[in-house]
Amino acid sequence: MRLALSLGYLSGRTNPADRLALAQEADRLGLAAVWVAEAYGSDAATLLAWLAAQTERIDLGSAIFQIPARTPTMTAMTAASLDLLSGGRFRLGLGVSGPQVSEGWYGVPFAKPLARTREYLEVIAKALARETVEYAGEHHTLPVPGGPGKPLKLMLHPHRERIPTYLAAIGPKNLELAGELTDGLLAVFWAPEFADEQLASIRAGRERGGRAGEPFDVVPSVPLVIGDDVEKAAEPVRPYSALYVGGMGSREKNFYNALAVRMGYGDAAREVQDLYLAKKQRDAAAAVPLEFIDRTSLLGPVDRVADRMREFAASGVTTLSLAIHAPDLEASIRQLRLAAEAYEKSGVA
Repeated sequence: MRLALSLGYLSGRTNPADRLALAQEADRLGLAAVWVAEAYGSDAATLLAWLAAQTERIDLGSAIFQIPARTPTMTAMTAASLDLLSGGRFRLGLGVSGPQVSEGWYGVPFAKPLARTREYLEVIAKALARETVEYAGEHHTLPVPGGPGKPLKLMLHPHRERIPTYLAAIGPKNLELAGELTDGLLAVFWAPEFADEQLASIRAGRERGGRAGEPFDVVPSVPLVIGDDVEKAAEPVRPYSALYVGGMGSREKNFYNALAVRMGYGDAAREVQDLYLAKKQRDAAAAVPLEFIDRTSLLGPVDRVADRMREFAASGVTTLSLAIHAPDLEASIRQLRLAAEAYEKSGVA
């Protein structure tokens, strides 16, 4: 199991220079990758290009490029450009986002997300293989029938013959799709005790796609707070957990809430959602069970974190991506260095 860093996205409260410094420290420490997100603030591609120019060895991944934000051929162009400019260090992570962002920010209907994702991945695969792109699907048709357009081929040669692709997935069907068509999974709220169900869906997809013998990279983004007291360490993670379980999506369609329910936290998930949607965010954060946070995070002293790293590795995780919850750059770098120490102690390299 390798270590990686989850940087998230820039917002009004983040300092881009601090994100760069943290990525450069991860590069010096030998982490495998740094992953960058987007929502409706900073876009991932711009930040990744900036990081690529100022790091040396570490891989750079989109976690995620939002599918409704770009046509699949535009995503292929961006992936090829980033791979070329970084010297072959780019990893292409994709996800559908949610109905609020897809429809509210991009004006793209969220209906049939699985079918849309399948077509999107198939078009990207053709483009990055530098095939002449012709595609006739329900959601994507290239070129437009009856018009002046003609089938085209990507002019740019990526640095590598094949750019690894990842899919952000939570539900069983989407996990199967990730297994069938991509090289890895971008996961959230990964609990080693609950991993078997998710891995079974991935295996089903690998078998359906004829890829059962090929490597598959399982990459959960895992909150990290190293400190003496586990309960105290969980406090900075509470707002994040409450946002996703309670406020990410509508009451009727919140994939993270549904995951918490499947993990056995149905009553708590409903309470957190009720409080969050009633704009009682602090109460919602307080209502997230400590057990849920602990099972899906790395909390406590270095030795305890090392033990938990062994559990994540045993559960099938191949790249553990650290989402550091710290108040400033100095504390974040200290946390990252302690995590590297725990990693060495764990013996899972």
